[in-house]
Amino acid sequence: MSTSESTGTGRGAGTSALYKSEAGAAEILGRYQEALDAWPVPAERVRVPTRHGETFVVVSGPKDAPPVVLLHGSGANATMWQGDIASWSQRFRTYAVDVIGEPGLSAPSRPPLGSGAFQEWLDDVWDGLGISTAAVVAASLGGWLALDYANRRPERVTRLALLCPGGVGRQKMGWLFKAVLLRAFGRKGVRRSVRAGTGLEDPALDSVLDTVTLVFTHFKPRTERLPVFPDEVLRRLGMPVLVIAGDRDALFDSAETARRVRACVPRATVHLLPEVGHAIFGQTRTIEEFLRA
Repeated sequence: MSTSESTGTGRGAGTSALYKSEAGAAEILGRYQEALDAWPVPAERVRVPTRHGETFVVVSGPKDAPPVVLLHGSGANATMWQGDIASWSQRFRTYAVDVIGEPGLSAPSRPPLGSGAFQEWLDDVWDGLGISTAAVVAASLGGWLALDYANRRPERVTRLALLCPGGVGRQKMGWLFKAVLLRAFGRKGVRRSVRAGTGLEDPALDSVLDTVTLVFTHFKPRTERLPVFPDEVLRRLGMPVLVIAGDRDALFDSAETARRVRACVPRATVHLLPEVGHAIFGQTRTIEEFLRA
């Protein structure tokens, strides 16, 4: 693996595939650079070559500690975990990965979901980082990627902690159509749609809402439905699994997610949080206790 001296901006070839304009890309990636510079603990910034493009990873924690791979959701990047990392990195070697094709510093590649390409990508990332086995903490789209990888590479995944994972409960497309309509009202409309989609109603989280609004003003997210994992795939998950979802999730049917995981996953713990939407906060300690168990 190779360590980057500086993150740069990540612009250039492929920018038009992910962003609506060069200026928008620069604004998003500039905000990302500021967040990386405010990373709360010492970290290495690493670039890993893969079959699907270079992948950027923020590595924290003791080198000899148990490894934990972090996979963010759609429209996000490694800084999704910035509020958790100070705690988790005390006991774990954390690898906050920028998923390819998302608004971070990894390649703009977007191979088809369900094709096996993301297994290849994660194989290359883990091999490049020197990881043989690890626990995985993941959210939303990252949760889908983690479930897919755990099914295809069960010998490499020791534990799965999933926040509002995709691919289990029904994906709700109504919010997407509403978001498209609200875009006609500019950034104010985007902000309204982001608030509705994420459930970020707490004024204390306005800075998070501002960042997500900035991203979705300029970024082109994936719009296809996530493939749903059949019961037999979920039943094959032999590792301990923690699922945390909000009962007011506007993107996925969390009640169905909870029901299917409880029915199909042999070693599952499920928390369905009342009055919580798609964006879930305040679970640092719960996840850490699961990782340490």
